[in-house]
Amino acid sequence: MSATEAPTVPVLRSDDEAVAAAAALADALRPGAIDRDRAGGAPREALAALDRTGLIGITVPREHGGAEVSHVTLAEVIRLIAAADPAIAQGPQGHFLFVDVLRQLGTADQQARVFADVLAGRRLGNALAERGTKHAMALGTTLTRGGAAGDDGPPVLNGTKYYCTGAATSHRIAVSAVDEAGDVVVAFVLRDGPGVRVEEDWNAMGQRATASGTTTLEDAPIEDGLLLPYGTAYAGPQLLGARAQLVHAAIEVGIAGGAFADTVTFVREKSRPYFEAAGAGYERASDDPHVLHRTGELSARLHAAEGLLERAGRVLDGLPHVPATREQAAEGSLAVAEAKAFGSEAAVAIANELFALTGASATDDKYDLHRHWRNARTHSVHDPIRWKYHHVGAGVLNDAVPPNHGQI
Repeated sequence: MSATEAPTVPVLRSDDEAVAAAAALADALRPGAIDRDRAGGAPREALAALDRTGLIGITVPREHGGAEVSHVTLAEVIRLIAAADPAIAQGPQGHFLFVDVLRQLGTADQQARVFADVLAGRRLGNALAERGTKHAMALGTTLTRGGAAGDDGPPVLNGTKYYCTGAATSHRIAVSAVDEAGDVVVAFVLRDGPGVRVEEDWNAMGQRATASGTTTLEDAPIEDGLLLPYGTAYAGPQLLGARAQLVHAAIEVGIAGGAFADTVTFVREKSRPYFEAAGAGYERASDDPHVLHRTGELSARLHAAEGLLERAGRVLDGLPHVPATREQAAEGSLAVAEAKAFGSEAAVAIANELFALTGASATDDKYDLHRHWRNARTHSVHDPIRWKYHHVGAGVLNDAVPPNHGQI
């Protein structure tokens, strides 16, 4: 299916329908996760399957025909998919961010136009990050009038973006840029439009199938009327960052769950008891008291991560979409920060401990069990968890509110 071709998709109407669709998709994705990890590149068939479920429309507001699911449900949807294949779960992360941005900053006409496409299965990609600056979000990409057509031509984008997760298989790409007045904007371009080139050059050790490659824009015209004043999004109290980070937290908790499930299966079905345990009368690895103890610890850590994720969703559900004060915004941001930081640590720890519990046979590359650690470690450095704990501590001890940006 081409990026501009809309599949026939159901419009999900409730939280229960969204969770059921995510569980079914996870079951369908799980058998191919190893092959996608090994292949890398853009997993077009898997992302097309995601688009066909209707899940990309679950945060569209009800007045535009969407389910407008709760934050608890959004987190659960992503967690379920990530437990099966976290690369596919990360594919729509930018999509959900820009559905949120459109809800907050878009005009009625912009919302009606884009939300209708989203409900029809047309996913949004992102082109935000840049390199060569002290801050990844600093902008060298420009929106100017004319380009090669001259000063009287339509506005065009010029620049290079990196880590453009989801862009390669999207319908539209949301591009951040600086306009001629020096304001930060987001403009939408068609993925297959003129002057837009998306490369599949993502070559990380983990999350290999996110296809988070490079997007180059050369006099790329924006879609008529699809321009948002993105710089205003963070001018006052906001939860755009927290809601985006909730999706990242759910990915980490999903990785933790997938790694733990594979650990349990391997210990039960393939691991041999250590010879000292066998000599003491333990016939199965799953009877070894040391294995039992450590498995219990990891189970508790996983359930704690899942609980923090659900709590973060509930906190966001109890707040207005645009908070009235910085203190109100801080409540949501810090709840998500706890879930993201703890979930990241849990994912890395469980994926690492997998091998201590399963034994040397689990290191055979045919099982690809190391993908869990590679995925957890790669995704966990999306932003430093040490800063999340810092902001949580500052809030607890000093009633400090976190900074007003999109990473917390």
